[in-house]
Amino acid sequence: MGIVPAFPRPGGRKPRFSANFFGYSMTKRATAKYKLDRRMGESVWGRPKSPVNKRSYGPGQHGQRRAKKLSDYGTQLQAKQKLKGYYGNITERQFRKYYQEASRRPGDTGENMIGLLETRLDAVVYRAKFAPTPFAARQLVSHGHVKVNGRRVTVASYQVKEGSTVELTAKARDMALVIDASKSAERDTPDYVEADHNKMTGKLLRVPKLSDVPYAVQMQPHLIVEFYSR
Repeated sequence: MGIVPAFPRPGGRKPRFSANFFGYSMTKRATAKYKLDRRMGESVWGRPKSPVNKRSYGPGQHGQRRAKKLSDYGTQLQAKQKLKGYYGNITERQFRKYYQEASRRPGDTGENMIGLLETRLDAVVYRAKFAPTPFAARQLVSHGHVKVNGRRVTVASYQVKEGSTVELTAKARDMALVIDASKSAERDTPDYVEADHNKMTGKLLRVPKLSDVPYAVQMQPHLIVEFYSR
């Protein structure tokens, strides 16, 4: 079925189309780069350029007002938003699925959630220091620059198994973004990921626990479990 031409809008303006109008979708970062940092009042990713490093209060003329004490629900919601935002603003629907899968598995549900999130392909790429941020890691994957065990994968949420090898394509290895990230002293590669920055290859050695993950701020998955189990 062909596309039906749209009538011109009043005043001769061109009609607006959404990304899905032509049958495809575009991924983009819908929020400001450090919006999550400002909302939480801390540098979630531990980046030196974060605005909260200069001032811990919010922006605007009312930013220095005393913060209201959060209720139990508010505390749980904040913990969820922080963890969800950390991994590149995962959608609520997808994040809930991680909770549901974690609750079905044996063991602690919060620990299981962390394991599922850290074995996402974009998370492994980020931990291997092939990208400076989770957002950049997701873009590398979605643009077809990442292979898993020799096979190109374009799904950022792809679950990497223990012992799997992740590598960048020849084109990606020459990207300035990738080279700068691999040489950056801003963070280290955790011990559950093995990375070779000469060949731009990495391997997931094991599924990490909460205590293994080098979060720049405190994450509280038990509060997220409480939020969803209400």
